[in-house]
Amino acid sequence: MKIGIIGATGYGGAELVRILNHHPYAEDCILYSSTGEGNAYTDSYPHLRNLTKQSLQPIHIETIQEEIDVMFMAAPPGVSGEWSPQLAAAGIPVIDLSGDLRIQNPAVYEKWYKRKAAPKETIQNAVYGLAELQKEEIQTAKLIANPGCFPTAVLLGLAPLAQQKLLQDSFVIIDAKTGVSGAGRKASMGTHFSELNDNFNIYKVNKHQHTPEIEQQLTAWQPNLKPVTFSAHLAPMTRGIMATIYTEVTSEMSSAQLRELYSEFYQDSYFVRVRPEGEYPATKEVYGSNFCDIGVTIDERTNRVTIVSVIDNLMKGAAGQAVQNLNVMNGWKEETGLTMTPVYP
Repeated sequence: MKIGIIGATGYGGAELVRILNHHPYAEDCILYSSTGEGNAYTDSYPHLRNLTKQSLQPIHIETIQEEIDVMFMAAPPGVSGEWSPQLAAAGIPVIDLSGDLRIQNPAVYEKWYKRKAAPKETIQNAVYGLAELQKEEIQTAKLIANPGCFPTAVLLGLAPLAQQKLLQDSFVIIDAKTGVSGAGRKASMGTHFSELNDNFNIYKVNKHQHTPEIEQQLTAWQPNLKPVTFSAHLAPMTRGIMATIYTEVTSEMSSAQLRELYSEFYQDSYFVRVRPEGEYPATKEVYGSNFCDIGVTIDERTNRVTIVSVIDNLMKGAAGQAVQNLNVMNGWKEETGLTMTPVYP
């Protein structure tokens, strides 16, 4: 299979190149750019010198139709909204890593992302690609909205309860932390080393664009849920997301019963690992991998549940999950090309 990547110079694009270079069914990766065409890819990423000698190609639909079998959109928000409808019309399957196709209501997208939404028909044709929970839809999809990094960790953490409609409908609090690579490669004051190092800060309070994505999927599982409280923090680390989620359940259960519920729910999910009783994951334990590790407990004194969900934001939160969706789309084992061990320490 020949695979295209638009936005290959970003961190998510570079991860796609790294993964697909070892994928048994990826014959070639063709890298496209609207701003850097003609530049050698290794000018941006010298560490990939032995993996690719490509230069960045211009984006022309007619040429792309002849060159590739599937396109990954790894560009910033706004780019996919422009190009995905054209690619879909040309019969090219698209896996979009940006947020352009995730929110089903264009007005909600425009409110939270502060930009014009993609065409409504394109959005409605896109399947939400949370691979563990949308497998049947992904298998027949031609247009996939790859979930955001925070929503991936949060939704995998809450799905066993939400799908059983066990969440207390007005009490879901999500306290999430991310590494700085989640902000992308473009430098800013907030990601400047001297601002970030030895520091820890909250950002986009009550305004984070992943909030409606989380709520959209949770209410698809449990329609009576009220809006959630979601807070994002920037941690002084390169990769990783930890979502610590607090909620209450509508029926009494012990911590052992809660963990059994999670273990049974994910027993056939290769990339979700539920921790033993009393053990909670750290971001370093999934670094560089496509795993989501989850620890759960109930404070029997308050009947409040604590869920700790960790992922690598560039892997399970972006490129790794995108390749997992590629595998499911094509009827391959979903772990194909993704069995790399986490990097530790």
